[in-house]
Amino acid sequence: MSKESFKQFAKVHPELAKAVLNNQGTWQKYYEMYEMYGEDHEVWKPYLNSNPTTTKDDGSLQELFNMIKKVDLETVRKGVAGLQKAITLVQDLHLTGNNQNPRSYEPRNRYQRFDD
Repeated sequence: MSKESFKQFAKVHPELAKAVLNNQGTWQKYYEMYEMYGEDHEVWKPYLNSNPTTTKDDGSLQELFNMIKKVDLETVRKGVAGLQKAITLVQDLHLTGNNQNPRSYEPRNRYQRFDD
């Protein structure tokens, strides 16, 4: 068993990364277990998802729905209104700046003095 095969194993089972982040184990510990027992041993049961039909996408979608439920629509509306006001202000400043006729710049001769 190689490090590359362990990396693939860890990619397929993101629960290992969560366990490392939650200080339930280290990558070194999991790699040693992988070397000793392989992928299909019972030692992985506490760490891996017992329901293989549940995919990461299902969990992510559920998390998204939960996050959307918590959104305060009035706060979002106020934020969008403020953003619209800011965009309108920038557009007005841009249009006002374009209507002005600034004096055209004429470079002076390099050796010409100011009082000439």
